[in-house]
Amino acid sequence: MPDLWMPGAIRADVGDHAPCDTQYPAKAIAHITWDRNATAAKPQTLVPFTNLEAYFTGGGVGMAPHILWDPFSGQFAQFYPADSRSKSVVDLAGGTRTNRAGRVVIQIEALFFPYCKAPDGKVYAQLDDTPCKGWQQLQDWVTSWGVPQAWPMGHPTDFSPHRNEHVWETEGGWYGHSQVPENTHVDPGSWPAFIAPAKPPQKPVYEPFPGTSFFTTGRKSPIIAAMHARLVAVGCNHYASPANANVWGPGDERSYAAWQRKLGYTSTGADGIPGPASWSKLHVPNV
Repeated sequence: MPDLWMPGAIRADVGDHAPCDTQYPAKAIAHITWDRNATAAKPQTLVPFTNLEAYFTGGGVGMAPHILWDPFSGQFAQFYPADSRSKSVVDLAGGTRTNRAGRVVIQIEALFFPYCKAPDGKVYAQLDDTPCKGWQQLQDWVTSWGVPQAWPMGHPTDFSPHRNEHVWETEGGWYGHSQVPENTHVDPGSWPAFIAPAKPPQKPVYEPFPGTSFFTTGRKSPIIAAMHARLVAVGCNHYASPANANVWGPGDERSYAAWQRKLGYTSTGADGIPGPASWSKLHVPNV
C-alpha cells in the first residue's frame, strides 16, 4: 500500500478523518493559498510557511487540504492521510461530493499568490515560474495513489474556470480548483508540468578496474571469478585447477602475467598484477 503520509512532510494530523467515495476514479486538486491580493505594480511579501501551517491546524482547520506545499523551500505539511477526504473545496448538499469523489481526492495548497515577493527577492506572477522545489516528490507520491498524470479538463494556464461535472465524476487525474464542480474559485492559474521519473544509472558493460591493492592473496570476489573466466577465454589459462576461481592466488598471477605478455608487456610490466590499461583490454564482464 502507498504511504498514507507523504515521506518528508511535517505530519500535522488534524483528525476528523472520513472515507472517500471509492467508486469514482482517483484525483488530485491543485490550489494556491492566495492569501494576499497583489499586483504587478504593488507586489506583496510571501506569507511564511509556518503561518499557513498554523492556520490550517487552527482557525482554518475547516478548510484544510491534505498537503501544504512551499514551492520556494520544498517544505510540506500534511493535515489528513491520503485515504481521507479533506475540506479545501465547497461541497454542496445533494450534489457530487467534491471532497470525496474518488478512490482518493488529494488536495494540495501551494503557498503562492500572483505577484508575491519571495525570499529570494524576486516577484513571481505565476506558480510555475517559481523554483517548484519538491514538485518531483509531491508528484511521485500522488501518482503512487493511482492518480493519473493527466489533466482531464486541461492543464491550467490562466485564472479562467472550466467545469464539467460529468468529466469530474468519470475521469481520474489532476484538476485545478477552477475545474471542480460547485466551486467558484479560479485558481491555481498555472501548475508545474509533470516530470518523468529519473532513469537509474546504467550499469557498465565491463567491470571497472578495482585498483592494484584489490589483488592480494586470499581475496575472494565475483570480480576475480569473472577475470578468471576471461583469462581462460583469451588463451591465458595457467591455472592448476578450476577450483576456487573466485579467490586470488598464484594461478591468477601466472595467468594474468601471460595476458600482459600477450599485450606486449615485458619484464616488470608482466608481473601478473593487473593494472588499469591491461584490465580495460581484458573486458571483464560487470558483476
